[in-house]
Amino acid sequence: MTSEPTTRRRGLDRLAPGHAEIARFLLTGGAAYAVDLAVFNALILLADVGSLTAKVVSSVFAIAVAFAGSRWFTWRDRRSDRVVREYVLFVVFSVLAAGIQYLCLVLTHEVLGWTSPLVDNLSANVVGMALAMAFRFWTFRTYVFPPTSAPPRV
Repeated sequence: MTSEPTTRRRGLDRLAPGHAEIARFLLTGGAAYAVDLAVFNALILLADVGSLTAKVVSSVFAIAVAFAGSRWFTWRDRRSDRVVREYVLFVVFSVLAAGIQYLCLVLTHEVLGWTSPLVDNLSANVVGMALAMAFRFWTFRTYVFPPTSAPPRV
């Protein structure tokens, strides 16, 4: 009696490959988002830092958490030996995505004149985050951590 060896998949890897990738991206992003929210709110509510400056500072912390999670968890099977290239592209795309969030905050805060902490959070951390998340997923998976069988596009 012969049987084929079965590879037992664990955790998120039990999901379809595309679903597992999205789940890992969302978990990594969730950790970075939690850091972003905590730092942003600590600065505007406890340290009396302006919301625009607080968003820049919180984004720096979130980008660091997101890179670590993306490289060693989300796209661990796609990372290359070119760590500097990955890091530079990751930071560039993260800054652009943070800019999307920042522009949402500027629009409500400076253009519309809505300056409450609630509106600041909704504009930057809900609407801006949703737009930035879609941008990050596409750019990270396409340019920063492309499939290993395909040459990098940048």
